Amino acid sequence: MPVTVEAVIDEEGRISLQKPIRLSKKRRALVVILDETPQIAAPETALLSEAALAVDWERPEEDEAWKHLQNALSS
Repeated sequence: MPVTVEAVIDEEGRISLQKPIRLSKKRRALVVILDETPQIAAPETALLSEAALAVDWERPEEDEAWKHLQNALSS
């Protein structure tokens, strides 16, 4: 199964893994060069609005509106 590990490549092309890994034997690898600044997993505005939206999410009316989906999952 393919495994993804984070690494840094310096200006000379030397690759440094961010965490050590152990392999049972020599393996092939693909190297993808990413942008310098990592992208956050969720847009910042979504993270900032989560608390405000939670006020609506936690209302009993909201639970009732989505109840049919919960019933479908437990069947």
